[in-house]
Amino acid sequence: MSNLRLSDAVNRIPDPYKPLGEIMAKQKYHFVGRHTVVKKCYWTHTALVENRYCYKCKFYGIESHRDIQMSPAAFWCWNACLHCWRIRPQDVGIDVDETKMPFADDPKEIVDGLIREYRRIISGYKGHPKADPKLIEEAMNPVHVTMSLTGEPTLYELLEDLIREIHRRGMTTFVVTRGIRPDVLGNLSEEPSQLYLSVEAWDKKSYNYFNRPLVPRGWELTMETLSILPSFSSPTALRITLVKNFNDGQDALKGFADMIKIGQPTYVEVKAYMWVGASRERLSKSNMPRHEEVRSFAWKLAELTGYKVIGEVKASRVVLLSTIDKPIRHGKGCPEGPEAPEPPGKGEYDVTDPELTY
Repeated sequence: MSNLRLSDAVNRIPDPYKPLGEIMAKQKYHFVGRHTVVKKCYWTHTALVENRYCYKCKFYGIESHRDIQMSPAAFWCWNACLHCWRIRPQDVGIDVDETKMPFADDPKEIVDGLIREYRRIISGYKGHPKADPKLIEEAMNPVHVTMSLTGEPTLYELLEDLIREIHRRGMTTFVVTRGIRPDVLGNLSEEPSQLYLSVEAWDKKSYNYFNRPLVPRGWELTMETLSILPSFSSPTALRITLVKNFNDGQDALKGFADMIKIGQPTYVEVKAYMWVGASRERLSKSNMPRHEEVRSFAWKLAELTGYKVIGEVKASRVVLLSTIDKPIRHGKGCPEGPEAPEPPGKGEYDVTDPELTY
């Protein structure tokens, strides 16, 4: 984005949020309207220039180069998690209530802007010597929107209309939430193509320590969301971000097993915490588990819950569990799909360990 376009985009952001927007723009967030951001994903780049794809491609068929990574709530969240890369208003001296969105743009204008801005990002690859021209052409017509990136999407008051508008244009949606707004999620008449509940904590004590809720009853609200997951007709996923030396022990393992029994998600993703962004000020590189450690934890969880390990992607340090044999596809990417990996080698853990009996 040119300096002129960068300035124009940030100038649309109302005070007092503009300084925060300026910093995010320098971090390569592209603003659409007053509160929505889109950013090029690492896997978008690798898809275009290396033909390597995100785990969502292998698991769910999502085409990495045609997936818009965005958030409709760039400045707001109800948590201040230790592992989050989000810049908070207080980090730049802004005194605002970061739990409430004081304004909301029109969903149609947001989707128009997202497509326009994504095409602008992709157009920069037309002169790249390693970029595949065919993939660039495909990427100019995105087919999927992932609502995660930063902030809490359920704080956007027109979320249901935004999902509906995206679906109306023939695109699929993944919504990633902390589960802090069961009132919103439980009343969606237009469900996302897939709903993610992202967790790190396994009980109230660990939640208050790690997720740092900015509102009362954060853990209770999360558990309420967990309890309504079985009511969704779309696939649901419980994503466990594994943080070494925090939630990789026996108490956490059994706590997550309890949560899975309540939520009955279609999938469980066990994914490594990555030492990036502002989280490097709060956690250390040693908190980032190796894939072998993620793998071992996932197999233990499978033993406790009856879920099957149906796939893994080493590059992303993620393992997929499910009650179904093959994940539901939402696109034509990576047509081979995941293959069930072999259990960890002898000595990595003992599935008959009496401490793991559940």
